[in-house]
Amino acid sequence: MAENQQTKVLTREEVPTELTWRLEDIFATDAAWEEAFKEISELGKQAASYQGTIKNGAEALLKVLRFRDDVYSKLGKLYAYSHMRNDQDTTNSTYQAMDSRAKTLYAQISTSLSFLTPEILSLDEAVIEGYLKENKDLQLYKQEIEEINKERPHILPAEQEALLSQMSEVTGASANTFSMLNNADLEFPMVKDEEGNEVPLTHGNYVHFLESKDRSVREAAFHAMYSTYGNFKNTFAATLSGNVKAHNVSARIRHYDSARQAAMSANSIPEKVYDQLLDTIHKYLPLMHRYISLRKKILGVDELHMWDVYTPLVPESKIDMTYEEAKGHMLKALSVMGDDYVGIIEKALKDRWVDVVESKGKRSGAYSSGAYGTNPYILLNWQNNLDNLFTLVHEFGHSVHSYYTRNNQPAVYGDYSIFVAEVASTCNEELLNDYLLKTIDDPKTRIYILNHWLEGFRGTIIRQTMFAEFEHIIHEMDQKGEALTAESMTKVYYDLNKQYFGEDMVVDEEIGLEWARIPHFYYNYYVYQYATGKSAAIALSSQILSEGDIAVERYINKFLKAGCSDYPINVLKAAGVDMESASPIEEACKVFERNLNELEKLLAE
Repeated sequence: MAENQQTKVLTREEVPTELTWRLEDIFATDAAWEEAFKEISELGKQAASYQGTIKNGAEALLKVLRFRDDVYSKLGKLYAYSHMRNDQDTTNSTYQAMDSRAKTLYAQISTSLSFLTPEILSLDEAVIEGYLKENKDLQLYKQEIEEINKERPHILPAEQEALLSQMSEVTGASANTFSMLNNADLEFPMVKDEEGNEVPLTHGNYVHFLESKDRSVREAAFHAMYSTYGNFKNTFAATLSGNVKAHNVSARIRHYDSARQAAMSANSIPEKVYDQLLDTIHKYLPLMHRYISLRKKILGVDELHMWDVYTPLVPESKIDMTYEEAKGHMLKALSVMGDDYVGIIEKALKDRWVDVVESKGKRSGAYSSGAYGTNPYILLNWQNNLDNLFTLVHEFGHSVHSYYTRNNQPAVYGDYSIFVAEVASTCNEELLNDYLLKTIDDPKTRIYILNHWLEGFRGTIIRQTMFAEFEHIIHEMDQKGEALTAESMTKVYYDLNKQYFGEDMVVDEEIGLEWARIPHFYYNYYVYQYATGKSAAIALSSQILSEGDIAVERYINKFLKAGCSDYPINVLKAAGVDMESASPIEEACKVFERNLNELEKLLAE
């Protein structure tokens, strides 16, 4: 096991301070958070005084919009602090309560401001146009008002909007239940590592076990993981079913044809983008099957099982590294982005934006989070492997994107659409991969890196497309009145695995339960954007590497700084990628084929 690899899960108090995030930059103390909570609660009560005023003219509309921006900016900081404190230890009752209170306050303020969109839509578009022409300051909100106007058929009368806002905590209950069960209450058994040590299985080290060169370790971890989920499959089916029903009911109430249409409409993404992703990946699945066949051949197994998917094809070239080593690789790999970009990362590392190591009760996985006016923080559950280096670079892609956006856009546009949310992160991954292949000559190590890239493609484009297909199927099943039981969802998920992995993979029965452990199925048609995002990222990284400073400048100024000041499709077009065509996905699949060709050649030699 690599140096500094944890053999036990630390308590929060045992984690060195320098490996924790400095949330004190948001609120110096919990008491300061409480003061802000009181202030925002009082501020929220003022919302009622603005109701019914926007018909009085452009200045009245401007005042409401500025008030809303102020309240939500302050509320964003409040929620960022409480949810990240809760995530660092989900068993801490103090932070559980703070997080719950922040969510409740968010719902209350959303309810008190729910009159805004219906009131804007109660005015004729000609009246709104007149407001924009007569008030120069109001023109800041032109893009937002245009997007609101496009949603006219789906906005309800003010009283109904208020009722829906009050229901937000209720409709989110299934996702919250899943999160508490998955992160705080679920306990996994011990698994023997390659040295025979009993190590607690966790969300964070599961893939590390699956990368083991010892097949018995991989198999044991796989069975331990899914036997645990199998014990709770009906509970997980209930939470996921409840979540799907909430999406479908909301879509019907708002007069959408489907939950998918509602979700994609929010970002003005044509549904054909979703369908052409599935169609294109289905077209290129023979490449996936070819890769699986290669894996079976190189591993020299009679049967390739689901627990064999992550192990490197050249185990002796397995790259383990400490967090310190990973930071060095990241800075070198991203040097092509220029001094300004790298300087932001150096500031983040110095100022403790990152919560690094896994600890007891800590939320699983990794993310970048924060709010307008805060640092864009990063949560990790660090393990000493190459995959975690890619995770580090990935999350910094999000955080630098957030930093540029929040420092170059007003509050109203100070975020970015989820459709482009994965582009900057996966662009960073592509740049890291290029750096590694350019700096490493050893054939076995290159084989490992190529295999890692192909696995990344499989995980981010092919696997997420399979997730997207599953998500769409279960939404359609519910829409048709079909029951979403543990058995029905497991069958759908198992059959998709057979289709995507092909005949050379033994699709083990337990993999049918994987749906139970995927938090992204609670995100409402989110996962397809990992696949479209990586396709766009491959195109943008190719431009950066081939065009140099010109592409970097275009990428930073037209994309990273844009926030949601324009429609996401347009933002990507300005950066140089047209996602309304299937060509970026086609091109990404061709890069997969090229790398597969090189891997096959190196392995043959």
